[in-house]
Amino acid sequence: MSWTQILLVIIFILMVVVFILPVGLYFWISYRDARQKEHAVLRNYPVLGRIRYIIEKIGPELRQYLFLNNEEGKPFSRNQYESIVKSGKYKRRIMSFGSERNFEESGFFLKNAMFPTQREELRIEQQPKISTYLYTVDNEKLMSRKEHSEKAEVSPYYLSEQDQIIIGKGRCIKPFHVKGLIGQSAMSYGSLGKNAITALSKGLGMAGGTWMNTGEGGLSSHHMKGNVDIIAQIGPGLFGYRTDDGEFSWERFKVKSEIDQIKAFELKLAQGAKIRGGHVEAEKVTPEIAEIRSVVPWTTIDSPNRFRQFYDTKGLLDFIEQLREIGGKPVGIKIVVGNRDEVEELVKIMAQEKKSPDFITVDGGEGGTGATYQELADGPGLPLYTALPIVHEMLKKYDLRDHVTLIASGKLVTPEKMAYALCLGADLINTARAFMISVGCIMAQTCHSNTCPVGVATTDPNREKALVIEEKMYRVCNYVISTREGLFNLAGASGLASPTEFNEKHLMFRAMNGQLYTGKEYMHGLIRPSNNQIAL
Repeated sequence: MSWTQILLVIIFILMVVVFILPVGLYFWISYRDARQKEHAVLRNYPVLGRIRYIIEKIGPELRQYLFLNNEEGKPFSRNQYESIVKSGKYKRRIMSFGSERNFEESGFFLKNAMFPTQREELRIEQQPKISTYLYTVDNEKLMSRKEHSEKAEVSPYYLSEQDQIIIGKGRCIKPFHVKGLIGQSAMSYGSLGKNAITALSKGLGMAGGTWMNTGEGGLSSHHMKGNVDIIAQIGPGLFGYRTDDGEFSWERFKVKSEIDQIKAFELKLAQGAKIRGGHVEAEKVTPEIAEIRSVVPWTTIDSPNRFRQFYDTKGLLDFIEQLREIGGKPVGIKIVVGNRDEVEELVKIMAQEKKSPDFITVDGGEGGTGATYQELADGPGLPLYTALPIVHEMLKKYDLRDHVTLIASGKLVTPEKMAYALCLGADLINTARAFMISVGCIMAQTCHSNTCPVGVATTDPNREKALVIEEKMYRVCNYVISTREGLFNLAGASGLASPTEFNEKHLMFRAMNGQLYTGKEYMHGLIRPSNNQIAL
């Protein structure tokens, strides 16, 4: 075959590829879609309708990366996401040129002191140093970034001995001593995969002074691998604490209570994103997860909406007393606040019965989850900054505040958001999605489908392998330490010696009309509404 013939063949093939195939594909799509009955738009506009579906499919990614500004994204903005990633990867939160926060919107502000606390005046325990790995960017270009990780010895930013939080002090045989304010909120094995749980356990264990909540899915061997302090959650499904016929097993609870790593137990009455019981799709229920939960593999799990072991506050308090007596460790509850009256009724009965949980985790309605229904995520439950002060003030009203540790949870991912919660009554901070991001989550919002593209919220082995435990565990460790450092920075700016000293006196709220309210006015307005309410 001559070169001329070869050239003609190539030209013909190109014409087929460039012209004939697209035209043929167009007519084939038009013919097929015009006759289908499922999609109305495709019957009239077969090709344009297909383009519409493609754009609709990639719309979330386009908005996240191209069209939304750095403060607009939901559930977390680009700035919040990057702050978590940079804290975990580089242990840095440095930025330049100024804040992108809209200061004209209503919101909280910390009172800065005219004469801030010097760094050497802060009450921090900085020993022992923690061995970790931090990334350094060598060269960053438009299409590439060269960076490497190096071993580093970093300061832990623990609370001083006098500032440590003791959960269950004077009430339990084994109270829980906490020397850091930030811990991992409840995330179950099954909602997250084993690599994610293991990386979290090891990273939190390296950081020290923190804790890991098992979530209602029960304790697994993966939670134990980092030798981290554990709060074991018991949900209405009783996973890990149930007999084969679904009743509560005191024998299994006793076995768990004797595990040294478990420092406390938490009864989950509700969660911000799912007021009813939990939900796990069948494809995530592997034989291992099914064995931990005492359920049938590959079946969808829907927990009961509430515990069947008690039906009212008195029954709840009696159950807590039994758990504390048998286990010897602190027992708390996780709640979502719906209204003031229900919280007051709870606290009032606690005072009358002289019984109370050792801690209460207040989860805001903005909290996250691996799977729930849209109406439950968007509808019930007050947001954290409204709910938390209600619980705090009610406990004060009935002289129970010193007996109950308050843990705040709900989109608290950066130091200033955590500081606001501390000012509004929290003793400790829980965060979940920040830790998911620290192990690689890109907010794809496919947690429920078992198709997580980065191996975090999936039990599919082929997808889980994307998450490298030996790399991500250092990011978890770095995020905790960096965020604790941020809290001390804010404490110093407010003239305090420790972030444990934050209270309503250090907070201001600016309403949409520009009017300023002190933290005390804001909090009391939620408990005792008057004609002069805050103009939110």
